[in-house]
Amino acid sequence: MTTLALIGLIGGLITGVSPCVLPMLPIIFFAGTGGAVPVGKRRDVRPAKIIAGIVVSFSVFTLTGSVILSALGLPDSFLRWIGLTVLGLVGLGLIFPALGHLIERPFYRLPKLNRQDGGAFVLGLGLGTLYVPCAGPVLAAITVAGATGHIGWRTVVLTVSFAIGAALPLLIFASAGSRISQRVKAYRDRARGFRIAGGVVMLALAVALAFNLTDVLQRALPSYTSGLEQKVAENKTVQGALAPAIGDASTELSKCTPGAAELAECGPAPAIQGTQKWFNTPDGQPVELSRLRGKVVLIDFWAYSCINCQRATPYLVAWDKAYRAAGLEIIGVHSPEFAFEKDAGNVAAAIRSAGIRYPVAQDNNLATWTAYRNQYWPAKYLIDANGVVRSIKFGEGSYGQTENQLRQLLTAANPGVRLPAPVAVQAVAAGKDLTPETYLGYSRSRNFKGTGSLAPRKTPTAFSLNAYQPDDTYSLDGRWIVGTQNVTATSGSQTRLNYRAAKVYHVLSGHGTVTISAPGQADRRIVVTGTPNAYQIVDNPTVERGTITLTYSAGISAYTFSFG
Repeated sequence: MTTLALIGLIGGLITGVSPCVLPMLPIIFFAGTGGAVPVGKRRDVRPAKIIAGIVVSFSVFTLTGSVILSALGLPDSFLRWIGLTVLGLVGLGLIFPALGHLIERPFYRLPKLNRQDGGAFVLGLGLGTLYVPCAGPVLAAITVAGATGHIGWRTVVLTVSFAIGAALPLLIFASAGSRISQRVKAYRDRARGFRIAGGVVMLALAVALAFNLTDVLQRALPSYTSGLEQKVAENKTVQGALAPAIGDASTELSKCTPGAAELAECGPAPAIQGTQKWFNTPDGQPVELSRLRGKVVLIDFWAYSCINCQRATPYLVAWDKAYRAAGLEIIGVHSPEFAFEKDAGNVAAAIRSAGIRYPVAQDNNLATWTAYRNQYWPAKYLIDANGVVRSIKFGEGSYGQTENQLRQLLTAANPGVRLPAPVAVQAVAAGKDLTPETYLGYSRSRNFKGTGSLAPRKTPTAFSLNAYQPDDTYSLDGRWIVGTQNVTATSGSQTRLNYRAAKVYHVLSGHGTVTISAPGQADRRIVVTGTPNAYQIVDNPTVERGTITLTYSAGISAYTFSFG
């Protein structure tokens, strides 16, 4: 149980600092100021009560919300609108104090609540229904358990620990608002003005959340926690702890290593099953995989409010347009994270907004999700012309790798096919789909794909290069001393880097040389002197995919690769 709670807490903490919490931060901050008490009085517990309300409502409604709504005959979006209403009323209460007292009056009689912070817990309950965390393996396991009704003590422990972990960063913001309101003289002198400003912010955010306007900001931000989420998802301990949520169906799919660059044979693709509605098909008829033999199929599991999914969808839309005539069939499987995502009207609106023209199945009960043993939003399953799953990809990124794999399958299905040029990723992602900055030191490395243990040691460690380097990754060769921020060459030290960029820069320190080898080009050598500095090692006129091998003299320390 301790391991399960720790996994839930870590997953929650990662979520709690991710871009998906940003819309909540102004709300939490101003809510924390609403119950401030004068300096020297008892400690303000309003922030703790707000966060406690979020933890309780998120935990309860994530696991049992669908069951409760179904039993009461209420629409799936009911809880979300309750939360928006609570947020709007609290905002009005900050602007109009008399209305605020009227709103909180029903809670004065409850034990252990007082007029100072009586509505704080209720506000937290409302916010818990609006809190839409980013996808991840822990949240996926919780959602599957709630949707399928397999709720046991393991799921409860996981849910509560996840909710606490996700709420801790919010508690910091709520406490900050409370402390500022108590200790900053400018606030005390203008408390009325700050309360009105807070009310206006809450009302504005309620409207923004109601119309999903905050999604624009979240999509524009880099997914700076996706690497951590994927490390958690790929950890064997985590997979073992979450295994009960995956089930025993289609065990052959475990032969596919998620994110692998090379195609594998992972058994027949399970049928798309248990759907409620189909979009973008003639008369809403279902699509049967058995009738798509001879075509390459890409199954995409997504949820419309998932920011990670929203960032990935443009690539699917572009691939559908580029490769449909060559035999590619993309099928979206909309598997909701939350009850409000089950509404067919909301799904249809999201499909139109994203410009999706390929078929989409509504998988409200996660029947197809379970059949595929899926663990992530978004997730892509590539199926060859014979109906065999050949590749699995969890999360965002590695779009070039996925496109390369589907091109391989299309050529294998029809050797004479004429494929268009690869989709220009810059056109899809507004120039942002370059290889991300790559750190070589232990503490921040996430793109290492090679043989050897990348763990900090004071003695040299032996590594081996990959013969084929996956997209946007690197490997090491020879012997290196691994540190937390860099790796230092000793003997026979090399790196192999696969990148997509026009310019590549390498931060190096020490005294010696680095030889740069690229296919079809003469070797080049740069001289490294002194403290860490950025050295340009690739200078192309346009963005392109390439692989280079670097050979280092002993004593050179390598920190990062960056791309432009």
